[in-house]
Amino acid sequence: MLYDWYMENKEKMSRRSFLKKGLLLGGSLLSVPPLSYGYATWVEPRWLQVERISLAFPTLPEAFKGLRVVQFSDLHVGFHLDIQQLTKVVEVIQAEKPDIVCFTGDLVDYEIGGQGQEIRNVLKTITATYGCYAVLGNHDYYGDVDEVADVLEGGGFHCLRNRGLRIQKDGQSIWIAGVEDMWEGVPNLKAAMQSAKKEEWVLLLSHAPDYADVVAAAGAVHLQLSGHSHGGQVRLPIIGPLASVPYGVKYPSGLYHVGKNQSLTLYTNRGIGVSVRPIRFMCRPEITVLTLG
Repeated sequence: MLYDWYMENKEKMSRRSFLKKGLLLGGSLLSVPPLSYGYATWVEPRWLQVERISLAFPTLPEAFKGLRVVQFSDLHVGFHLDIQQLTKVVEVIQAEKPDIVCFTGDLVDYEIGGQGQEIRNVLKTITATYGCYAVLGNHDYYGDVDEVADVLEGGGFHCLRNRGLRIQKDGQSIWIAGVEDMWEGVPNLKAAMQSAKKEEWVLLLSHAPDYADVVAAAGAVHLQLSGHSHGGQVRLPIIGPLASVPYGVKYPSGLYHVGKNQSLTLYTNRGIGVSVRPIRFMCRPEITVLTLG
């Protein structure tokens, strides 16, 4: 089974291999003309893009047709993203008047440090009709993972660590579930779905997009939102991303239909921040607005 393979090989996908990918990413940009390198360093990482996508789900309850889900991911606060920049990101999110807000991991690059209360205060300014939901990313485990979860909760987000919650409207409901990170945590889809109704429409948050293969094999989930890959941070025409990270290889960016019958819809957000190298090229930071119908 795919899940068994993942558990057996998890430790082989080490931080060392991740850092090697980062060196490849930086080395690749050395071959780019200086003007492009300057653009990738100073312009594109700050040029936020709002992606708007409409998705149709025949089984989505009628009460939730037109639901606006705003997704953001991979802030990496502390590594070239400060509180002022976080505030600007939140202002863009709030301007979209979301019904649901989803954060798909990597709040910090390494640790909260002394910024916990400031981050809480900024996140608390986000309001959404049916609430804000989050999962943890691999970087959130590098310091104090419980502190990161506490900051998210204090900022008004339900931090879903292998659990789910029901949203109800006009006598109908959907289930929002979240799993722990595939690299540093132990994701448990069964636990996250434990209290979901058999035929309930399900939105799953997973930091790692490649977890979609596990999810599709299990069935029951309709839409998965992920981040983690940053879209590669550096992309070239035809070639695509120049580097990848473990568990973000197969589905690095954008919309996918996964599984034998393509029953699972997956969207991988390119993230807001950067990691390893403070660069982006043809891979702008992203906030996603998904309208469900």
